[in-house]
Amino acid sequence: MSYTAPESINQASNSESSSSTETTYHTFRGKIASFLYMVPPLAASSTAEERLPLCSTTSSQDRNKRTLQVTPQSSSSESSPILTYTTHAPPTRPPTRLLPSLPEAYHSVPVPRARPGEASWLSRCRTLLAYVGPGYMVAVGYMDPGNWATDIAGGAIYDYALLSVVLLSSLLAVFLQVLTVKLGVATKRDLAQMCAEAYSPRFAVFLWITAEIAIAACDLAEVIGSAIALQLLFGLPLVWGCCLTALDVLIVLSFFDKPGRRFRGLELAVMGLIAVIFVCFAAEIVLSRPSFSGVMKGFFVPDLYALATQAPRLYIAMGILGATVMPHNLYLHSSLVQTRDYGESVEDKAEAIFYSSLDTIIALSLALFVNAAILIVAAAAFFDPSGSTQDAPSVSEAYDLLAPVLGNKAASILFGVALLASGQNSTLTGTLAGQIVMEGFVQVRLKPWLRRLITRLVVIVPAVFTVVLAGDKGVDFLLVLSQVILSFQLSFAVFPLVMFTSDVSVMGTEFVNSPSTSFLAWVSAILIAALNIWLLVMTVGQGSIPA
Repeated sequence: MSYTAPESINQASNSESSSSTETTYHTFRGKIASFLYMVPPLAASSTAEERLPLCSTTSSQDRNKRTLQVTPQSSSSESSPILTYTTHAPPTRPPTRLLPSLPEAYHSVPVPRARPGEASWLSRCRTLLAYVGPGYMVAVGYMDPGNWATDIAGGAIYDYALLSVVLLSSLLAVFLQVLTVKLGVATKRDLAQMCAEAYSPRFAVFLWITAEIAIAACDLAEVIGSAIALQLLFGLPLVWGCCLTALDVLIVLSFFDKPGRRFRGLELAVMGLIAVIFVCFAAEIVLSRPSFSGVMKGFFVPDLYALATQAPRLYIAMGILGATVMPHNLYLHSSLVQTRDYGESVEDKAEAIFYSSLDTIIALSLALFVNAAILIVAAAAFFDPSGSTQDAPSVSEAYDLLAPVLGNKAASILFGVALLASGQNSTLTGTLAGQIVMEGFVQVRLKPWLRRLITRLVVIVPAVFTVVLAGDKGVDFLLVLSQVILSFQLSFAVFPLVMFTSDVSVMGTEFVNSPSTSFLAWVSAILIAALNIWLLVMTVGQGSIPA
């Protein structure tokens, strides 16, 4: 960046401190703008004067340069500029995407319009049913196989103590997912598209890479979880189970061949698998006979001191957070809400946000039950009150131990069926999330089955390698590690989400976050980042990953 100060600046007296302060402010702002090219997402073709208030702009003949002249706010348009600087960047960025998010399914699900004056409970239920679906698609990520290892470890080692982490993580998940609903409905953009339009290409690619890492980590958990389920139910070796999961692209292909017509069927299939998982763990809760007082204490009396000072406990807690609040779900949900054919008016969008949020709350409440149930069953079956429990059982060991401990063979079978349903459910939604982030960030469109095959092959290699060298314990460690990786990636999705939904120029006055909501959102984002940094500090200080 080069700076040229006009003679009026050189001749200015030292007493003009206010002008000097303003010049410094705009110089700093110009530097930030040159790095991020901060273009408002809903006005990607806006002029530089609109993007940088108080600046008048002239562009050189070279399209890769632009010259900005800063004038005092009180000055007239004829006044001499107080600062001129040139940035080596295009003066404007064209819109990064013309197609809507998931164009095959965009507005493909009809929404019944209430007749004028009609406000009966029946019409409201009919409208709610039309919006039911995206919340359950997102809820799949909150009960995928990665959650199982972290919840089993938390319950087996720390009894019911980490139930408070499950509860707080679920509440945080509901809050963030409702923000994504607002973003998707109000802007008709998904989070990936918003980032691509708002940030520089370099920064957008960086965010895309972090999103892909999150999806790969989630896919790793799905590969391992499905392989374990196949081994438990059918005796298939883990190595062959990992390889067999690559064939789930055929399932994906069957659903995505005609996604516009089959999208509602995809949602119903996902909801059916969630129902299977819910019923299995409801039965597991009954069979395990947990301590009611212990469960209540675990939910509502967190041990913050132990959480802050014990690296292994914090490691598992961050794994629960990463397994519960899934970063790629923020991209996924902001797109899925646009599959509903709601109107363009403010009233129609407000209705869409209300019913989509209600769908989210109900679906994630089911996910909270499943996560809590896994931890409760593990605590009731495997925790040793004498404190001698040092290592959590692996997912496979949990399956083998449930029947003799709980005295019922059905407990193990239900466990295996739920695990297999969880892995296959995540296969479907993981493909959608990958498609959304790739198209939104870098405008690269692949066939869904090809996209799934590439991602799956990338994660099968470390999964098979771990199975061969480390066996079941290594697989379980890899499951927990994948969820901690997800937790580290979370901030890269949460901070842009909070920025966009708190910006009135993006959301409009009707849908922008209230001051209290913005405050809570920023506190949540900073808390997630701080916990990840603290875990990193403790891990480095300990010299190894907590066991």
